[in-house]
Amino acid sequence: MPIYDALYDYKDKVEHILVRHEQGGIHAGQGYARTSGKTGVVFATSGPGATNLVTGLADAQIDSTPLVCITGQVFAHLLGTDAFQETDVINITTPVTKWNYQVTDANEIPSVLAKAFYIARSGRPGPVLIDITKNAQVQQFEFPGYEKCTHVRSYRPKPIVRKEYIEEAAALINNAEKPFVIFGQGVILGEAEKEFANFIEKGNLPAAWTIMGESAIPTDHPLGVGMLGMHGNYGPNVLTNECDVLIAVGMRFDDRVTDD
Repeated sequence: MPIYDALYDYKDKVEHILVRHEQGGIHAGQGYARTSGKTGVVFATSGPGATNLVTGLADAQIDSTPLVCITGQVFAHLLGTDAFQETDVINITTPVTKWNYQVTDANEIPSVLAKAFYIARSGRPGPVLIDITKNAQVQQFEFPGYEKCTHVRSYRPKPIVRKEYIEEAAALINNAEKPFVIFGQGVILGEAEKEFANFIEKGNLPAAWTIMGESAIPTDHPLGVGMLGMHGNYGPNVLTNECDVLIAVGMRFDDRVTDD
């Protein structure tokens, strides 16, 4: 509630949408992120409120949806005492978040939130959860101003591009008799639709999309052969088995798509 009280000071800048259930809230946040291309933000209270986010967190993690979830927590000195509505939300959500962190001192909030938005949106996007203890919510401190995070030690969201690897891949594709491309949502998340279309057109490469990759190229593109996988079209699945070089772009080799 202290966080909600603070929102009144920013009611002209922040649009708050009240939902009836935390799970509905995180799915709404996912929808906002997916349609806007921005990072969704979700609030939930401690205990059952926080645990009600888990399904949406897992969904966002798998589908690469950027979210920042802020959950309440008991006073720091009550952690581990089975206090009212206390759950170990950090360990519960570790497998289904890109990063999570528990704030016990309000002085950490500005830098932790900046880091949360950077991690959620960069590289392969995903959900981040920040758990704030009650004492940190009511604590007053000198706000230094928001400073955008652009780097986190040991976190490298951008892959290192090595020229020799590109040349090896190009030679492999050029020497292939039946090359085939499968692409996923990574093309869309990377805003690389134009570059991807140029790539398949230059090599005259037939390409099939995963369910998350649909719309990266027009569905009537002459090189687009449809959606592959368990719920896809017959033709693309045959081409996957018959090709001598399989080129995967922005997809994770889900078992429902490639099986092995």
